[in-house]
Parts: sequence; structure tokens; C-alpha cells
Amino acid sequence: MFVLALRGGVILNEFFCGSVLGACAAIKSLQLGMQIHGLIVKSSLGMDQFVVTGLINFYAKCGRLELARQAFDEADEPELHAWTAIIGGCVQLGSGREAIELFCKLLSSGLKPSERTFSSVIGAFADIKELRVGKQIHSRIVKQGFDSFSFVCNALLDFYSKSELFEKSLKLFQEMKEHDVVSWNTLIAGCVSSGRYEEALRFLREMLLEGFEPSLYTYSSILSICGDLPAIEWGKQTHCRVLKSRFDSNVVVDSALIDMYAKCGRLGYARRVFDILPAKNLISWNTMVVGYAQHGFGKEALEIYGMMQSSEVKPNDITFLGVLSACGHVGLLDEGLHHFTSMTKVHEIIPRTDHLACVVSLFARKGKTKEAYRFIKSFSGEPDKVVWRCLLSGCKANRDFVLGKYAAEKILDIDPDDTSAYIVLSNIYAELQMWDETAKIRKLIKAKALKKETGHSWIELQNKMYTFSACNIMSLQESYLQQVLTGLTAQLLDSGYVPDLMFSLNFEEQVI
Repeated sequence: MFVLALRGGVILNEFFCGSVLGACAAIKSLQLGMQIHGLIVKSSLGMDQFVVTGLINFYAKCGRLELARQAFDEADEPELHAWTAIIGGCVQLGSGREAIELFCKLLSSGLKPSERTFSSVIGAFADIKELRVGKQIHSRIVKQGFDSFSFVCNALLDFYSKSELFEKSLKLFQEMKEHDVVSWNTLIAGCVSSGRYEEALRFLREMLLEGFEPSLYTYSSILSICGDLPAIEWGKQTHCRVLKSRFDSNVVVDSALIDMYAKCGRLGYARRVFDILPAKNLISWNTMVVGYAQHGFGKEALEIYGMMQSSEVKPNDITFLGVLSACGHVGLLDEGLHHFTSMTKVHEIIPRTDHLACVVSLFARKGKTKEAYRFIKSFSGEPDKVVWRCLLSGCKANRDFVLGKYAAEKILDIDPDDTSAYIVLSNIYAELQMWDETAKIRKLIKAKALKKETGHSWIELQNKMYTFSACNIMSLQESYLQQVLTGLTAQLLDSGYVPDLMFSLNFEEQVI
């Protein structure tokens, strides 16, 4: 249309160029926008404030902050719109400190920030964790009466959520006169980021009752919650809403659906969503590989990886984490080592701690604890306690108590307050009949007042979430749960399950 307009004799002016730059920004057409920039320079429109603002927005949307800054710097006396555009561009592209520096220069220039300027800059303070100054900006917003604008309040909601002050964010939300879809989505995102899963689901219900439709990002967040809890019924309901909202063709939501079903153990559903994806990206491939691997379906995970290799998508570190884990579940030591070599040599991916831990577990599951130790020592630098913990677990399973003692001591060198390492080390000393050392470890645990972190579980009954832990199971109102657990324990024993009683129950109760 732009080319046709020029051929038709349309005269270039600031409004026409600004509109075309906006269109280029919307479709992220960097090449066409730069050609238009060239025409603007030739036609002497480059100093017009409307055009300057359009150029800044265009380059920022295309991810070229340096060119946006150049367009801003070349303006003789930038007006407020240009200042707001460059500050917003910096925040959008993760240059929070640069945004704040520009904001300070704006204040020094004598221009007064608008509500749009404030809504842009407040995000910078969250990005660089400048909570104190961010609160001062909030006070200034209130003094100037800009807190009556919903988009300003939404920016503040996001600021407090990212600053891990969810209570402050919730209070602000409750004080807002009106809520829009952005307000609700920001609040729910804050719940998710702060681990308040039950509240997120409650706010989602309220949001739907008020007639607002969740955004694509919110659907992804809610599906993530349903997978982590897990809450399969909520997940299914969300899937239905996704279909009604026609977000089901979006790869981000589809990947979240696959992840949710996989974490809930419904791998058949996850595979169906995966199979009908019109285009599979790295996230969707990884989600399926890791989903199978996490549930012990190593063969299926490796099958998906084989399909991925036939596609044009290249694996990354997360892909190989799933592949190595899958090899561990199937017991394929040689194949796992082959994939590890492929990761480091062919794909030139630097192994993370998790990759090393997977390979150590591979060796340990085959009873090769000495080889696992040699593998650890083949890498320069000192591995962290995750790797040593995998070796310790393998040594315990294979009754290699000497090497296990060494691994436990390594963990305690890194983290002197690691309760589980002390407990396993105490067990090892007891197994080796080193009673004096056993007594020393137990006294040390008591002296340090170490406690194991209580594990919690969630169950979903009739669209309601229940939280319980081992230490409060008897206090649950649903006393029949204790009867169910007792029955399950009896069935386990009947099936041949033998509990590990090498550790004194009385001592464990004192520690826990």
C-alpha cells in the first residue's frame, strides 16, 4: 500500500510517515521501516516530533534499541511523547537502568512526566529491584492524580508483583475503582509467581464471574498451576475455555496444555494435543520428551526425541536433560553416554549440573558407583551438592558405604546444614558399625537443631483444593483419609514392599 501510494503521487508528510512506521512496527518489518526512515531523511521530515516518536517506537518494537536511542538523540529538543517512547522502549527491551537515567534527565529538562511516562518507567524499577525508589514514584503518581488511570494502576500492580510484594499488589487491586482484563491477568500472574496457587484459581473464578476473558498468558499460567498441584479437573475446564477462546492453535498455550497433562500423569491426553499441533517448536518437543521421562516412560521419550531429530528443530540443554533422564529410567547406560557426548561434542552444549547428575545416576543404577565417581572427577571444577547427592543415593542403593561416606562429607563441605546428608551419613556410620562416629553425627544434628523440611501434598476433591502434610494428617477433618492411607500401607506390605528400617524411627521423630 505504501509503494502504491508513492506511485500514485501521494506527498510525504509527518502524519503519513508516522502511520506507516506504526504499521511496520506492528508487523516487525525492520527492512521496510528502515527504507522509510531513509525516505524521511531525504525529505527533511526527520526532525518532526511525530516522526521522531514513530521512529523510536518502530525500532523499539523491532528490538533495535540502539537505533531507537539514535533517533531520540538526533532530535533537537525531544518533546514529552518522544521521551515517553524511548523510556518505554528501554523497559520493553530489558534496559531498566537506562530507562531510569532517561527519566531523571526528563525531570531535569523541565518537562513534566505524563501518566503514560509514569506507567512506562515504573516497570524499570521492578526489573532492577529498586523497590524504595519505585515506592517514591508511586507516591508521586498519587499526588498528581494519575492513579485514577487504570493502565497506571496496572503498571503498579505489575511492579509490586515482580518486587515480591504480593500483599501490596492485592491491596492496590482491591482499592482500584474499576478492574479491566489487564488488572485481573496481572493479579493472577502475581499469584502464580509468588506460589499462591489456590488464590490464583480463586481469582480466576471471580474474573470469569465478572465476565472477563483471560489472556493467552493467563491461560498458560493457570495451566502451569494445574500441572504443579496437580489439579486435573481444573486443567480440563481450562482446556475447554481455551478451545472456546480459540487459543488452541497458539503454540505457547498448546505447550502449556501438554505440560499440564504430563504433570498430571495423563500422558495420553498430552500426546493427543502434541500430535495435532500444526507446527511444533522447541518448547513443545521438549515438553513431550521431559513429560515422558519424568513419569518413567523412557522408551516413549526417546521415540519423541528420534522424531525431533527428523524435524528441523535443534535440541537444547533441556532436551538432553529429558533424554538423559529417559535413558536412566530404561537403564540404557551406553546410549545415555552416547547422547551426552552428542550434546557436548556435536551440539556444543555446555553440560549443567543437572546433566552431570543424570549421568551419575545412570552409572549408579547399573551399580557402577566407582565409574560414576571417575566421571565426576573428569570435569574441572568442583561439582555442586546435587551431583554429590546423586552419587550418595547410588552408593546407598548399592551399599557402597565407603564412597557414600565420601559423597556425604562432600555435601556437608558445601552445605554444613544439609539435614538429609547428616542423616544418611549417620546411617552409613551405623552400617559400618562406627558407633562413636554415629553418636557424634546425631549429637551434631541435635546441637544444630536441624529439621527436615516438611513435605506438602495437594489433592483436588469436587473443585476444592486440600493441603496436607505427614505431620498434620491426624488433624485433618476428613479422618477417613487416615483410614485410606492405613489401607494402602497394608496393600503395599501384602504386595511385597519392604520399608527401609535401617534408620532408627525414634531418632527420626526427634529430628523431624
